Amino acid sequence: MDLSSVTVYAGGGFARYADVTVGLLTHGLQYGTGCFEGIRGYWSADDRELFLVLLRDHYERLTQSAKILTIGLPMGVDELIETTVELCLRNDYRTDIYIRPFAYKAAEDIGVRLHNVPDAFAIVPVPFTAYLDTSKGLHVCVSSWRRTDDTMAPPRAKITGLYVNSALAKSEAILNGYDEAILLSHDGHVSEGSAENIFLVRRGVLYTPDPSQNVLEGVTRKAIMDLARDELGIEVVERAIDRGELYCAQEVFFTGTAAGIGHVASVDRRTVGDGKIGPVTRRLNELYNRIVTGREPRYESWLTRAYASTRVSV
Repeated sequence: MDLSSVTVYAGGGFARYADVTVGLLTHGLQYGTGCFEGIRGYWSADDRELFLVLLRDHYERLTQSAKILTIGLPMGVDELIETTVELCLRNDYRTDIYIRPFAYKAAEDIGVRLHNVPDAFAIVPVPFTAYLDTSKGLHVCVSSWRRTDDTMAPPRAKITGLYVNSALAKSEAILNGYDEAILLSHDGHVSEGSAENIFLVRRGVLYTPDPSQNVLEGVTRKAIMDLARDELGIEVVERAIDRGELYCAQEVFFTGTAAGIGHVASVDRRTVGDGKIGPVTRRLNELYNRIVTGREPRYESWLTRAYASTRVSV
C-alpha cells in the first residue's frame, strides 16, 4: 500500500504521510510508550456517504488511555472528531477506511520513564477492507502465551507496547496452521483474541469474559452486547469463562472494530456447533453490518457522516 500521498494530521497540522518523520530514538518506538485507537469508516455508494462508526466512544477511550500514560492530548473529544472528519474530506475517500489516531512520548533519548517527556499526536486514515476473512469460519487455538495482567500493565488501555503480547500469540497461531489465537488470563480463564473480544453462546445465553479477565473493554464489544439485549432479547452475562466452556459452546465469535464479527468454526481442532455460523452470530452480524452502513435509522447516533457537511440543500 502506497501511503505517501495520504493526508495525515501530525505536529499540529495537516501534512502528506511522506513528509512526516519520526526519529529512530523516539521514546514511543523504543519503549512502547504510546496509545492508539482503531476507527472504522464504511463507504455507501448508494448514499455517497462515508459513515464513521462510534467516533466519540473511540476518542473517549483514547482520552482514558492517554491519561494512564500521562500523555496530554492536544485537543478535546469534539475537536478530535472535527479533525477526523476533515481528514476524510481532504483525502476524498470513496471506500471503506481505517483511522489510526495515536499519542506517544516523543523524546529522542535513552531512559525508560513517563515523566518529563514531551508528547506527540497524529491521525492516519488509510483505505481498508477487512482484518480477518470472516466469510468463512475461523479455526483458532488457545495460545501458550497468557494475556498481560493488570498488575503488570493496564490492558484496558490500548497501549502500543502491550501489543507485543498479541503479536506473539497471533504469530504462534498462524505458524501452527490456525487463523487466530485465544489468550487466557494469568489464572487460566478465557480473556480475548489477539486483537478481538470473544463471545460464546450456551443454552441461549450470550457469555463474554468480564473486565477482570484483563480484556480490552472494546467499543464494538459493548455495541454487540447492547444489540444482543435490546434487539435480540438475549441475556448477556459477563463472567469468568473456563477454557473447557469453549469446547462445549454452541457458538463462538470474535468482535472488534477492525475485525467486525467473525464466527469461530473450531477451537483447538474441536468443531464449534456444526462448524457453520450460528443463528445468534448471524443475526448480530447482519444487524451490525446494516447499522454501520447507515441502513438502520434507529442507530443513526452511532454514525458520523463525513460528507454531510459538504452538501448544500437547494
